[in-house]
Amino acid sequence: MRVGEWLETRSMRDFIRHQRGRMFESDFMEFFSKGHPAIPFAFWIPVGALALGSAIAQGLTAPLTALMFLPIGVLTWQFLEYFFHRYVFHWTGIGPISRRMHDIVHGYHHKYPDDDHRLVFPIGASIPTFALIWAIVWAIFPFGTAVPYWTSILVGYLWYDFTHWSTHFRKPRNAYEKKLWIHHLAHHFSDPDKNFGIDNMWMDRIMGTLRKRAENDVTE
Repeated sequence: MRVGEWLETRSMRDFIRHQRGRMFESDFMEFFSKGHPAIPFAFWIPVGALALGSAIAQGLTAPLTALMFLPIGVLTWQFLEYFFHRYVFHWTGIGPISRRMHDIVHGYHHKYPDDDHRLVFPIGASIPTFALIWAIVWAIFPFGTAVPYWTSILVGYLWYDFTHWSTHFRKPRNAYEKKLWIHHLAHHFSDPDKNFGIDNMWMDRIMGTLRKRAENDVTE
């Protein structure tokens, strides 16, 4: 199917299993729209470690401060993850340009949920996202607080990317992973207007968007 054809008939409830599709008709754009799942970790772990390590080495923050902000940063990411997924990624647009942006950002993933080249946030999108988060955090907090808070949000993001990759690429290895697996696959294959949390279910519970699904109702 050509790119333009599925864009004309796309629906968040229509999906093609166990296939990779094409996002762009341009070979150049298509190449750079893909990414290995290890890329975010290979890029962001050194960046985060350098930022936090330098701040600690220079006495601008302390290891205890970093530990204190770890759960706060992870929770912050889970809030951001939910609201971006629900209100930005699932906004289907009002015209050709915004609809095309929706398809690139998230619609393609719902169309081809098993494309292992597009299961993590692309570096080209995560860099401006975390630059913006840094600018906001730095504007609100002093530098010695902003650095551990920002790196903790980064930890939350990387856990989200790993969890999302896991729910699509491998079978769960324990009871908790199985719950997240069922939770996310229900979002894809039962009701895309429910279960917006990827690495957690508590946000869906408090926001009223939790859909429970029987374990034998998972599309393989």
